[in-house]
Amino acid sequence: MTIQARQRAHRLGRVAEMCAVWRLRLAGYSILARRYKTKLGEIDIVARRGGVLAFVEVKARRDVTIAADALGSRQFGRVARAASLFVARHPYYAAHSVRFDAVLVSRFWPRHLPDVWQAPERW
Repeated sequence: MTIQARQRAHRLGRVAEMCAVWRLRLAGYSILARRYKTKLGEIDIVARRGGVLAFVEVKARRDVTIAADALGSRQFGRVARAASLFVARHPYYAAHSVRFDAVLVSRFWPRHLPDVWQAPERW
């Protein structure tokens, strides 16, 4: 991958995350963190609505179907590991229900998919 292609992909990812944040805010979510990085993984967006704590993966592709196909177990593992550290570092949210969501960004309005992955048994 060339430097220019990486820069384009990075810009697209930033714009997609911004669109996802606004989509979630309009749905009543509070954004707690963006690009939450740990040694174990990264979470694109951490959001809360009521008693639900949502760890959100954002995928931007030219088509929603292609974006959905990009959601895999590798991303889930990365998000789940980082989510466990987030909850450990923020004990206030330990009583919240944990959910793993995705926001798919294409040419149209971002699509929020709640509960796309099941939480591990230890939650």
